[in-house]
Amino acid sequence: MQRRPQPSGGDSGNAIKRTEGRIVDTRSSHVELDKYNEKYDRLASEKINTTNTVQKQKLTQRSSQYRGRPRNSRKETEAERLRRIALERKAKPITIQIPEEITVGELALRLKATAAEVIKKLMALGVFAAVNDTVDFDTASLAAMEFHAKVEKEVVVTIEEQIIDDSEDKDDNLVPRAPVVVVMGHVDHGKTSLLDAIRHANVTASEAGGITQHIGAYQVQLGERDVTFLDTPGHAAFTTMRARGAQVTDIAVLVVAADDGIMPQTVEAIHHAKAAEVSIIVAINKMDKPGANPQHVMEQLTEYDLVPEEWGGDTPCIPVSAVKKTGIKDLLEMIILTADMKELKANPDRAAKGTVIEARLDKGRGPIATMLVQNGTLRTGDIIVAGTTVGRVRAMTDADGQKIEQAGPSVPVEITGLDDVPTGGDIFNAVSDERLARELVEQRRTEMKEERFNSRTKITLDNLFDQMKQGDMKELQIIVKADVQGSVEAVRQSLEKLSNEEVRVNVIHGGVGAISESDVMLASASNAIIVGFNVRPDPVAEENAKRDGVDLRLYRIIYDCIDEIESAMKGMLAPKFRELPLGKAECREVYKITNVGTIAGAHVTTGKITRAAQIRVVRDGIVITEDKIASLRRFKDDVKEVAEGYDCGIGLERFNDIKEGDILEAFVMEEYRD
Repeated sequence: MQRRPQPSGGDSGNAIKRTEGRIVDTRSSHVELDKYNEKYDRLASEKINTTNTVQKQKLTQRSSQYRGRPRNSRKETEAERLRRIALERKAKPITIQIPEEITVGELALRLKATAAEVIKKLMALGVFAAVNDTVDFDTASLAAMEFHAKVEKEVVVTIEEQIIDDSEDKDDNLVPRAPVVVVMGHVDHGKTSLLDAIRHANVTASEAGGITQHIGAYQVQLGERDVTFLDTPGHAAFTTMRARGAQVTDIAVLVVAADDGIMPQTVEAIHHAKAAEVSIIVAINKMDKPGANPQHVMEQLTEYDLVPEEWGGDTPCIPVSAVKKTGIKDLLEMIILTADMKELKANPDRAAKGTVIEARLDKGRGPIATMLVQNGTLRTGDIIVAGTTVGRVRAMTDADGQKIEQAGPSVPVEITGLDDVPTGGDIFNAVSDERLARELVEQRRTEMKEERFNSRTKITLDNLFDQMKQGDMKELQIIVKADVQGSVEAVRQSLEKLSNEEVRVNVIHGGVGAISESDVMLASASNAIIVGFNVRPDPVAEENAKRDGVDLRLYRIIYDCIDEIESAMKGMLAPKFRELPLGKAECREVYKITNVGTIAGAHVTTGKITRAAQIRVVRDGIVITEDKIASLRRFKDDVKEVAEGYDCGIGLERFNDIKEGDILEAFVMEEYRD
């Protein structure tokens, strides 16, 4: 009786101990994990052993795999699976988006089906296509409907659509804008002189041969109204640039000389203006000349469907004289009147859009582009995409060279900040995202490369016979370098038009700036000649050209270049004179002497400078002028020639604007016979 309580007391003591053992003090970092690890190790070893026993079991007979199951059960399962999937698709149809074109493989992925299933459905529709073949939207839709899928047209949003705002303007946002006027006509009919009379400036004197070589844009104020003028070159070779000028304009002023009448380029100008659907105003110029006959001009105009207003037509004909400045006011009033009738409007409160009029590479400031804003407002700091170039507007100047912060519709501006020289005629847009803008430009450059690559003639069975017939055909490879992009395009197109059955002219490269070493290397590798228009080779390039026997042809007036190459192609090239280079001197100091003019303190770097030589002034690879030597001195003595390594003073007859760093090239023209 007395012993019973002892075990119960012991039990109770043990129980208390066990309870204490379960308490884990979480405040201390030490936990006794050994007993838990032991338990898991034991479980793991048991698991491994059981796995091994399962793996050791082998089936001795293949037939025992299928025992108790029908032989064709697998096929039935597949058929059932397909039926089940079809029922599921019908019960719960999926919605897929399909673009204009899609590959069979991509369609299968979107339908969550196998390519084989999609190919089967297409075959049932009578379309035989492999996995990587492309099918159009309609075919893909029919196939998708067979899978009980709902189809939506996928709208592909391009980068252009993302960053370029092409939305239409509402009438409430539109405000009147200045008209853009292009002055067109035959060479030497007085287009630039007429513009001079309008804007009271003189630019004709600086143009070589009296021909406008580059497109210029000016804004003129007439009372309270602004009018933007584009001065396009007149020579036939600049047809492309003239067409470009007509595309961005509202009114074309056709200048016809009263004593000359309508000439071939006048006809071209009429066609361009009509194609661009712009209003034409005829300015009958040179009314001060004795042989002026405006009636004859008006008669000629009727042959080209331009009936003068005096004769009941709708083409205003204004007699003017740029020299005497008569009739200018009437012409301007007619421009304003025509602009009012057209009700020209634009929205200044949006991202800018317009056209590149001209572009060039400046040694100090990089690529410079003259642009005409056609809609919206361009501001300093805007990111712009122009063709295959992109950049941020660093600085902006107006037609008078004044810095401005913003430019509205119809305002011509010159901007810096692009990464490359754009092509004249390129559309530019101010965009919102610089990263996407650079991506877009990269895409466009790739597309251009592909186009150039694809445009080269590849021999196929269709053209093989033609290629064989052209076996004797020679190809004339040409590299064109000019001082501005517009001239490059004009020279390129004019030269390519010279191709005939015997010789095909192929312009393999065109660029802006001085002729460089890389141009000579390309010419040497391609067996090409280099045509330079208003530019010079740099010293290394000239040396390499002599060494490699590369033909450098340098011109200042474009039709000389075309005529010479055309004559060479016809085998009639026999010039009576050729240029013989004598030497070069570098202007190191400029002295202005009363009653004498400007004297260049020069150091003769190569060859010699002779008193009888003609001098060409070259600045940054661009030809500034050609002149004759008026005085050549060493110290105080007049000399006949100065040799290499010596200093001298050179005075020119007409040119006074010599600057330090200018290169003076001495040459003589010599007569020779073949």
